[in-house]
Amino acid sequence: MEMKYVPTTCPYCGTGCGFNLVVRDKKVVGVSPWHRNPVNEGKLCPKGNYAHEFVNAPDRLTKPLIKKDGKFVEASWDEAYKLIAEKFKKYQGEQSACLASARVSNEENYLMQKFARAVLKTPNIDHCARLCHASTVVGLAGAFGSGAMTQSIADIAESKCLLVIGTNTFEQHPLIGRRIMQAKARGAKVIYADPRLTPTGKIADLHLQFYSGTDVALFNCFMQLILKNGWENKEFIAKRTKDFEKVKEIVMKDTYSPENVSKITGVPAKDIITAAEWFGKSGQSAILYSMGITQHTTGVDNVKSTANIQMMTGNLGRPGTGICALRGQNNVQGACDMGALANVYSGYQSVIVPDMKKKMETAWGCDIAEGKVGLTVTKLINKLADEPGAVKCVYIMGENPMLSDPDLHHVEKGLKNVEFMVVQDIFMTETAELADVVLPAACFAEKDGTQTSTERRVQKWRKAQDPPGEAKADWQIFCELAKHMGYEKQFPYKSAEEIFNEIAKVTPSYGGMSYARLEKPEALCWPCPTADHPGTPILHKEKFTHPDGLGIFTPIEWKPPAEVPDKDYPLIMTTGRCIWQWHTGTMTRRSEDLEREEPTGWVEINPEDAKALGVADKEMVRAVTRRGQIEIGARVTKNIKKGVVFMPFHYKECAANVLTNNALDPTAAIPEFKACAVRIEKIKGA
Repeated sequence: MEMKYVPTTCPYCGTGCGFNLVVRDKKVVGVSPWHRNPVNEGKLCPKGNYAHEFVNAPDRLTKPLIKKDGKFVEASWDEAYKLIAEKFKKYQGEQSACLASARVSNEENYLMQKFARAVLKTPNIDHCARLCHASTVVGLAGAFGSGAMTQSIADIAESKCLLVIGTNTFEQHPLIGRRIMQAKARGAKVIYADPRLTPTGKIADLHLQFYSGTDVALFNCFMQLILKNGWENKEFIAKRTKDFEKVKEIVMKDTYSPENVSKITGVPAKDIITAAEWFGKSGQSAILYSMGITQHTTGVDNVKSTANIQMMTGNLGRPGTGICALRGQNNVQGACDMGALANVYSGYQSVIVPDMKKKMETAWGCDIAEGKVGLTVTKLINKLADEPGAVKCVYIMGENPMLSDPDLHHVEKGLKNVEFMVVQDIFMTETAELADVVLPAACFAEKDGTQTSTERRVQKWRKAQDPPGEAKADWQIFCELAKHMGYEKQFPYKSAEEIFNEIAKVTPSYGGMSYARLEKPEALCWPCPTADHPGTPILHKEKFTHPDGLGIFTPIEWKPPAEVPDKDYPLIMTTGRCIWQWHTGTMTRRSEDLEREEPTGWVEINPEDAKALGVADKEMVRAVTRRGQIEIGARVTKNIKKGVVFMPFHYKECAANVLTNNALDPTAAIPEFKACAVRIEKIKGA
């Protein structure tokens, strides 16, 4: 019996924990601690502990499948490639669209955006960051010049005051929750702002239980109190920022007094005052947020509000300060970095700047798609549904929009309008079932590569076993398909490392990285522009990334969500995750140990709301919005604010995204998952 340990990086949330895959007789059979990894120091959450269980699931895709007469039949790779190449060549430019993935490696995301732009000549390339942190990229880039988390994870433990808002960190990013506990043990105050009293909220010193969608009002009130009490950092404002007076003019309005904001948010005025004092006076305050901030029609406004308050208090560029935008998926940061977005090439180099387009054409040795912003995933789905024939061909890698996107009936309508669709994945997902061709891919344990965590740390995957059957690494599929389409010269790679070397050449923030440098457990945080650069755990130490080095304040008025409660839909619905499941459940629901803990979804209802509805705990109810309805079990709990209900979105049998609103943030085009109007009905005879 041959046994070995292969160090790698977790394929679940964006924390980037390291662990060893236990390999016996060339098969992954378990996970064991990797104590030298600095992110988690050998500790893991339940998902990490059981990250091996889906790898050898019996229903892994093992052969290419082609749909004939409505049913999938097995095919050879050559047959599948020939069909795809023949079909792809029929479509011109913007008639095609590609969706990359926050779950595959940097190398594979880089190749997909290269394939879209160089082979298909389409600007339509995007991925699910559009559904989670597009607001962060736009908002923080507007304020600071860089759209990423400003600090390191370890740095959180140095904070003296933590504002945790729009993130249930203990369930979504448990090993970052560990750093919150370390800060608390050192005396830090923890403020938790959320409509639910989650496990994260239960350790907080103060819980601000506010209505979903009232974040800007709360931040503006904090800033008013900070200014009225002289807690702002005058030197930081004067030397490192501009447009402060514009924000001051807005936040000092009577609209944002504690009394008025209490009415908007539902938080007692005295608690708002206490929170502002703790935050404003600590001298070392950090903000942690996730999709509770970003997934709104005002997502960019919410993110810019976090930037405003941190510049006002000077809480940037030092240990224990900053804005920790916590990424939900293992490589959503990397997919953005690699240019799997409609508006940028790798390294956030704009597609509308002619010199950037020329740079890529020179590097790739061919003409590429027109230098224009393509369709985002949200706008693509709308176009597919509302303008049949405008986009005829879709290529999806490792994404499952049939569960992850808002208003699922609308998504299904759009995908069924596609003339030809290819899905590349490890399982037959709800989206793959609608495809014309399904290609079997390798998972994280079956290939080399890199992923980039929420703290911009670029870490390695290391191959531990061969893929099942005839499945192949995504990067290998792109190279072989490109060859069939006449682009072998542009895709000559024989290894993931060769692809990474090209990434480093064309991506300034990765310019000094190599596989050799990433071999050490601590790896490197970008920007890392040169081979002797140590990487950058903390951004904006001396200046911001804008050309003049200054941070930009943005005046923001509070606006309600796109859909607010009324007599027909009297409650606010919000969505999120639980600790046992992840995203659309494709991997976690194939893990026996995780599925056992939370095998189906639920809707949390406040006892007062449940009493008014005549609904008992564990009773099946019907949840109805303007977009659809589902039947789901009720959890009656004081942990949810009166007037608000919550659902996890992992479960296809009671899919929360049947109900959610696809209204978009006007700048970032992110949907409003976190606030819509809903009614809960008793099921007659139940």
